[in-house]
Amino acid sequence: MTDIRELALACRDAAPVVAMLDASAKRALVLDMALALERHQATILSANAQDMQHASERGVQGATLDRLRLDADRMESMVHALREVSALPDPVGQVTRREVLPSGVEVQRVRIPLGVIVMIYEARPNVTADAAALCVMAGNAVILRGGSEAIRSNLAIAAALHQALRAHGLPEAVVTVVEDLRRDSMVELLQLSDIVDLAIPRGGEGLIRFVTEHARVPVIKHYKGVCHLYVDRAADPGLALNLLMDGKTSRPGVCNALETLLVHRDVAGEFLPRAAALLRERGVELRGDDATRTLVPNVHEASDDDYAAEFLDLILAIRVVDTIDDAIAHIRRYGSDHTEVIATRDESAARHFVKALRSAVVMVNASSRFSDGSQLGLGAEIGISTTRLHAYGPMGAESLTIERFVVRGEGQVRHPESRMG
Repeated sequence: MTDIRELALACRDAAPVVAMLDASAKRALVLDMALALERHQATILSANAQDMQHASERGVQGATLDRLRLDADRMESMVHALREVSALPDPVGQVTRREVLPSGVEVQRVRIPLGVIVMIYEARPNVTADAAALCVMAGNAVILRGGSEAIRSNLAIAAALHQALRAHGLPEAVVTVVEDLRRDSMVELLQLSDIVDLAIPRGGEGLIRFVTEHARVPVIKHYKGVCHLYVDRAADPGLALNLLMDGKTSRPGVCNALETLLVHRDVAGEFLPRAAALLRERGVELRGDDATRTLVPNVHEASDDDYAAEFLDLILAIRVVDTIDDAIAHIRRYGSDHTEVIATRDESAARHFVKALRSAVVMVNASSRFSDGSQLGLGAEIGISTTRLHAYGPMGAESLTIERFVVRGEGQVRHPESRMG
C-alpha cells in the first residue's frame, strides 16, 4: 500500500509552488485542465461505465448510482464549471480591508491560501475535477480521497488533470489522488495535523460522522440537506407549486432537493390537494401529519424520523402549521442548516423568516435548487458548508483562502522609549 504520510508530504511540498502562481498562470492552468478533460472524455466515460457496472453488481442504486453516473452532458457541465472557475477573480492577495491607525501604521487584511486541503467524498466523480480546479485557483494543493464506487472514474479524471499540470511544469502532487481506500488509511490521513490544513468531507451522514469523529485536523462539514419549503398564508399558489415541483422532482438525489413541505393552515385546504396531485403525477410518495392526511387521501403517516430525513428520493414529508413561527420552530428542530425556502408575497413575513433562521442559505420565492455554487456565481463548488466557521454555505475559491494581517510602517515602535540612539 502507498504510504499515506509520504503522499501528504509530497502534496505539502507542492503547495508553495502553486501558491506562488499569479492569477494569469492559474487561469491558464485551469483552462488547460478543462481542455484535458475534453480530450480524454472517451477514456473517462469508459472508466465510469466500468464503475457503474461494478456498482450495479454490488447492489448500488437510487441517488448514489445517479451521482456516480457520467455522460456527455455531465462531462460538458464539468468542463464548463472549470472554465467558470478560471474566469473568477483571483482571491489570493485580495486586500479585504485597509486602514491607517493613529500610530501611522497601515493595517491590511489580505487573503492567502490555506495550504493543503483534503477532500473526502463518495460516488461523485465530478468532485475530483471541481475540487482540483477550485483549490488551484485559491493557491492550494489538494489530496483527493474518493469512494471505491468511483475509483476508476476518479483516476481517469486525475490523469487528465495531471497532464495539464505537467504541461505547466508543476508537480502532479498539486492534485494528489489516494488509491488506498482502506478506512485505516483515511484515518491516518485525517490525523496528519502537521501536514493537512483542512479536511472537507462530502457525502452521506455516515461518512461525515466518521470523518469528524476521527479527524485531528480542522473539518468543514458538508452535512445532509434536510431542505424545507414553507408556503406562507400570503403565498402566490402558482409560484409556490413551481418552487415545490422544481425543488422536489427535478433531481431528488441531490442535497439541495426539498425534503419537507410546510403549509400555513389558512391556505392548506386549497394548496395541498393541488400539490399532492402534481407530486403524485411525478411519482412522489407523500408522508404527512394528521391535518395533511385529512385534506389529502392516501397519505402515509409521517414520523419524527421522516421530518429529520434526507430522503434523496421521490419522498416528501408534509406538515400543516398554524403560523410562520411554527414553521420556523419545525425547521429549527428538524433542519440541517442547509437550505430553507419561503413562498410569500408578504415582505415582512419574508424578512422575519430570513432573520429567524441561521441556515447556510435562505431563499425567498426562489427554488432550493439554486443553493449551488455554480448557480450563485462561484463557478464550481467544493461543497456546501453547514459548519459555521470561516466559510458557510456554498464554498467557492474564495472560501479556500483565509485572511491574515499585513502591517506596513515607517519604523514605528510601540514604546518610543525603546528606540536606540
